[in-house]
Amino acid sequence: MGLSIRGYAQHRAAQGLPGTSHTAVRKAIASGRITPESDGTIDPVLADAQWAGQTDPAMQRGAEAHAQALEARQAAMQEAVEDDGPAPRSEAGDGPNNYARAKFNREVLQGHLLSERLKREKKIVVNRAKAIALFFDMARKERDAWVGWPARVSANMAAELGVDAHTMEHVLDHYLREHLEIIAEVKIELR
Repeated sequence: MGLSIRGYAQHRAAQGLPGTSHTAVRKAIASGRITPESDGTIDPVLADAQWAGQTDPAMQRGAEAHAQALEARQAAMQEAVEDDGPAPRSEAGDGPNNYARAKFNREVLQGHLLSERLKREKKIVVNRAKAIALFFDMARKERDAWVGWPARVSANMAAELGVDAHTMEHVLDHYLREHLEIIAEVKIELR
């Protein structure tokens, strides 16, 4: 059997922890930061750990709380640098800074998303699907222009060389298609 809500508030006051009023304890229960036992009482050891792990230090009052929030943020940033990026933590047992870590990870993700959106709006990056479609259309038009070229120029070339126009078109078409097949084997990787 644990402590009552008022008893738990007195326990926090005796420990020198924030949340020393019964309304603060009720708010912590309502917000899900601490979980009461099935009989409605509060296990002080479990609730203290939950309170520390689920509370945003930046939302606490006083210079000490702000110093803790700054320390937690710096620790999360240092961990992110050491890990080469923030690693999301989902377990409640990650320690007193897991809320700060989660908040930091969220802020980093939002920063990356805003950066990508800004790049798109400034036209620094392009839409990949649109770029591939444009490239494909351009290549198709180029190929079609080359495939029609022997028919357009063979008569003039045959007259200049004094050969049969039909034979000239057939030879040009043969070597042009051979060349286009070689070009088609080149694979372009658009990443």
